[in-house]
Formats: sequence, structure tokens, C-alpha cells
Amino acid sequence: MKSPKTGNLFVVLFIVMNLAFVPWLQSCTKTNEGNIHLAEIGRHDTVGAEISAYDPATNRLFVTSTGDHVDVLDLADPANPALVKTLSFHATSAAVKNGILAIAVPDPIDDTNNGRVYLYDSASSLDTPVIVEVGALPDMLTFTPDGRYLLVANEGQRGDITDPEGSVSMIEVGRGIEEAQEQRVTFERFNDLRAELLEKGVRIFPDAASVAQDLEPEYIAVSPDGTTAWITLQENNSIAVLDIPAAAFRDIIPLGYKDHNLPDNAMDASDRDNKINIANWPVFGMYMPDGISAFEANGQTYLITANEGDLRADEEIRVKALTLDSSTFPKASTLQADSRIGRLTVSSIDGDVDGDGDFDVLYSYGARSFSVWSADGTQVFESGDDLEQITADRTPALFNANDGSRDELDNRSDSMGPEPEGVTVGVVNGVTYAFIGLERAGSGVIVYDMSDPSQPAFVEYARSDLDVSSEGLLFIPSEDSANRMPLLVISNETSGTVAVYQIEGTK
Repeated sequence: MKSPKTGNLFVVLFIVMNLAFVPWLQSCTKTNEGNIHLAEIGRHDTVGAEISAYDPATNRLFVTSTGDHVDVLDLADPANPALVKTLSFHATSAAVKNGILAIAVPDPIDDTNNGRVYLYDSASSLDTPVIVEVGALPDMLTFTPDGRYLLVANEGQRGDITDPEGSVSMIEVGRGIEEAQEQRVTFERFNDLRAELLEKGVRIFPDAASVAQDLEPEYIAVSPDGTTAWITLQENNSIAVLDIPAAAFRDIIPLGYKDHNLPDNAMDASDRDNKINIANWPVFGMYMPDGISAFEANGQTYLITANEGDLRADEEIRVKALTLDSSTFPKASTLQADSRIGRLTVSSIDGDVDGDGDFDVLYSYGARSFSVWSADGTQVFESGDDLEQITADRTPALFNANDGSRDELDNRSDSMGPEPEGVTVGVVNGVTYAFIGLERAGSGVIVYDMSDPSQPAFVEYARSDLDVSSEGLLFIPSEDSANRMPLLVISNETSGTVAVYQIEGTK
């Protein structure tokens, strides 16, 4: 480990070496800088802040934590969040609608067992919840716009011995929490369609016992009319489409791959080259989104995804450890140098197209970007290398740094880069904005104007050195906030901070 003095010297040298090379924003990137401005006005310190939910009726904010508790905060003064009480159990997500607070709680002993959802009247003393059983490892939950249903993404993550099925629980809460009823929607009907799914590009692991066990729901977005939900299947590089009235999955849509060898799709692939080097490489990125959000523009529904990337145990390998096909990669030895893409982590189970033992295609995890999709899964926009270009320009000393540490800059370049994880949308002064949270690099949030979904415009990169590893993003519209200003709440896992930003408009 470098001493602080040595680390600081490395940072200085790194920045100096890159003064002539740090890329500015792409000339083709549309910008609307100055449209709005995010000003951090409040902060709450906790442990491992993850997901926040807000009740406008009580001005309470509920924050789940890796520290096995849920903080209940009074946000009556957004500049001074005040701790009201702490709920002592491990939770993965929270949501509030029409006075009902829902908290996802995995099994405390073995998360391959069924989990629970705790339902509260959020204005009550929060002492005795109504408990509803759901699928294994409930990872995210959200209400439909009318509040009738609570949708729960049961990830069903593979364990050491057991691989439970992924599913989505539909909990009807329209008649109150005391009459809550769960209906579990599974992927069992796709078990006989494995070959068809693989053919169209759904990523299913070779050792999976069944399709239903392999698919792992991660995050949910619901259409404004409440009839359709889209669920990211992160490790499967796909999105499931849920017909809510029918309580059935309509389709599984593969997201395809991002060609990092195309213009504007560059990336920094090495943590050992001692410079920012955003370049094109013969690598395909699997989108593998975590967060997803739905919004309307020009009478149509669109989806926006944060293409973080993820992997399962023991499936990744570095490019330099592979035997590359000589016809596809004629200069393999040069390409596999540590200073090029030799250190890049790629899939060890994808890429040997002809089954002869060498790799014909390289697939890396995540796309280091956000994407806009139509409701049927057609890609409308891909941000390319914008996120790395923006962070290289605005925070070069933290470029692809791990956990916001200047002593660790560039060390995530070989693995998913800035890691866009969370995404949400909000309307300010009649304009829809997207907020994309970065787990690595300088953390914080990158803001885009989504007025034209096919050409989003960069607005701002907002961050603070005190807030590290943005995990959950929550937009609070002006009509719901206590100070009548739109707010963005960012939960930061590594720093354990909950940052409250006030959104100030200039339009």
C-alpha cells in the first residue's frame, strides 16, 4: 500500500502527465449547461446508505443501510435532516405511496430462502408492520402510479448450494395493508424456451438448472399508466416485460452489446498505463443495467438504464490470460499488454464462438454509459463514452478511482470504469431531467436534459468529496418537498452519507 505522501505524489504526476491528453467533452455531445443547478444543502451521516424513500404527508425520509438498520429522518427542513428513530433490521429497499411504507427484507439467515416485505402506515409509530412473504432476496420494490400494487423484484441470487428462482411479487395494497395479498409472477413458462432465448441473445449461464432459476430480477420501472413494468435482469443482459393486469411476463428482451471499437464508444481499459487513455478497443460491452426508470416524452414511453455491469463468482478472466483467435486478433500479444487491454476483465463463458478453445469475441461487463430505449426495447440513444469523458474533464484526479480515493485513481479502468448504477428522472419547470449516479470515479450524479430522448443534452456533474459511492437516487418534486423546491436525495454507500440537493432552475 502506498503511503499518503507517495500517493499524493502519484496523483500530481498523473495529472501533469495528462494535461495534454485529458479529453474534453465530445464536440458532438449536446449540452444544456446552466439549465438547472444542483446545490447540496443538507447531509445525514449513517452507515452504508443505500436506498431512500420519502413520504410527503409526514416529510419523513426512510433510508436503508448496509449496517442492518433503516434510518427514519425528518426532512421538514431539507437543509437539516433530523434522525427520528432507527428500525433495527437489514433491508435492501424502501418505497412510499399513499401513506404506505414498504421495506424489502431478505431472510436474515440465508438469502436463498424467501424474503419478506414489511408494510407500515408511514405516519404511525412504525412499531408493528404487516408482514408479507415474497420470493428469495427481495432486492428492490416500487408502487404502481395509482398505488394499487407494490411490485417486488425477487432476485433469487444463486447461493453456494441453492439456486432459487427469480420472480416478481405483486402485492395488492389498494384496500389497505391489513388486506394485502401477494401474487408471485415466475419465469417458469420460459423453461421450455431456453434454446430460443439463447438464440435471440438472452444471456443464460451454461450450468443453470433452469431458465427460471437463472433469471435474476434487479430493478423495476413502471409505465405512467400502470399497466406495464420493465425489470432489469442484470447478469442476463436483458429486460423482462411484465403485463401487470395479466400478472404475467410478456417477453424477455435481450439488450445486445456495445461495440467499443466504434467512434464515440471508447473506454479506458487499463489500470496500469499511468494515464487517462480513453480509446477504442476490439471489445464488446454487455449493457447489464442495474437501475432503470420510465418517463414520457412526446406522448411515448421511454426507458433509461444505468449500464453498470455485474458478474457472478468465478466467471471473469483477464484478457491477457486468454488464448485469442489469431485471425480475429492478429496482434494478440501487443493487445494483451497490461498497458492496453491485458488487464481488462471479460467473460470467460462468452466469446468462444466456434467452440475451438480460443476466444473469437471479447465481452466486458457493463457499458460505462446510460441508454434510452423505446417501450419495446429498441435503443434510442447510447451515451457512448460521455461518462468517462465528463469525469476525465471535470475530476481528472479521481478518474475511475475506487471509492473516491485519490490514491486509487484509474484502478477501476480495467473493470467497469465509473460504474453508473442508479438512475431516476424528474420534471423541473416542465422539463424532464435524468440523474445518473456513479458508484466509482468521483461519485455524484450526472444530469441530462431528456426533452429529446434521441439526443439528451448534458447539463451538470454534481458531486462532493464527502459523498462517496452513489447508490440510490430519489427525486422529490417541488409540490412534495417541505421547502417547495425540487430536491434530489443521494444515498452514498461507502461514505455512509445521505446528501440532499436542492435543484435550482434558471429557466
